[in-house]
Amino acid sequence: MKAMLLREPNTPFELVELPDPIAGAGEAVARVLTCGSGLTIQHAKAGRRQIPFPRIIGHEISAEIVEIGSGVTGLRTGDAVTAYFYLNCGSCRWCLGKLEPLCASGGGNVGLDCDGGYAEYIKLPAHIFIKLPEALDYKRCPAEIGVITDALATPYKVLRRARIKAGETVAVIGAGGGLGIHQVMMAKWARARVIAVEIAAGKFEACRKAGAETVIDPRTGDLVAALLELTNGEGVDVVVDYISSAATLEAGAKALGRHGRLVTLGGAGQTLKASAMDMLNKEQDLLGSRYVTRTDILDACDLVARGEVFPLVTELRPLEEAEMVHAMVENGEVIGRAALRIA
Repeated sequence: MKAMLLREPNTPFELVELPDPIAGAGEAVARVLTCGSGLTIQHAKAGRRQIPFPRIIGHEISAEIVEIGSGVTGLRTGDAVTAYFYLNCGSCRWCLGKLEPLCASGGGNVGLDCDGGYAEYIKLPAHIFIKLPEALDYKRCPAEIGVITDALATPYKVLRRARIKAGETVAVIGAGGGLGIHQVMMAKWARARVIAVEIAAGKFEACRKAGAETVIDPRTGDLVAALLELTNGEGVDVVVDYISSAATLEAGAKALGRHGRLVTLGGAGQTLKASAMDMLNKEQDLLGSRYVTRTDILDACDLVARGEVFPLVTELRPLEEAEMVHAMVENGEVIGRAALRIA
């Protein structure tokens, strides 16, 4: 099979020919149509996240099952599938409780700790594949369908995690990023008032089109003051921070109103300072949100199937152009998501 291989971090992709994978017991092999190119895997390519090399990266796939191993139930050849990012065990209390991101014995991530979707075929434990709803036209829009697993499912989970309700004010920090712009979209879908916080002027209009009422550039003034002014001094109900530096988290916490919720996703894992008095007197919540559950992915797929939301993919290039696409991702030049066409 044709594949894009990374031999070590911070090096170019190599287009190589490798043996087609063969499904073992409990495994399945799928033919990859498209694979999303997001910042998570770019961090690994750039050496900011440690993974074993050599590696075929990528996990946001649209694919079709071509082979199943012994003992596999629930999948048939020809099934349209995507992949769950976490290599969960599927049988512990967390997995059975539909909290798969908290599984302690799964073994890492697809495309980081095992070979992923930048290849014509991908082999995974069969339960890691997720069958796509029949109502999704994955053949017409494979790239958009493939990125649902992250681009839409992650913001969808945040709606639940932060208990976002219609009429609330939601500030999204990093709103122009691949996840941030979809968070704007999903918060608008939830009928919230959305304020986008973004520094890239070229992405302001895209944030507005996604549903932001206002866009704030935090470099032009005090972010906390701006958010308080837009809420008549009351503070925002929810801050969703996709940058999650100490500075943005602390600003988000200070901008919260009564019963406000701050959600952090990703970032550098920095320590922040927050007012315990505000948390007490205003009954505020500081929350973390890891990757989504399988149920979140299926729910997000259903939203797309019903035509209520749709992922934003603005760069779809052939596999051979992976290096150029990742340069765009690294430089923050992609609006929405980028993906590679494999088949």
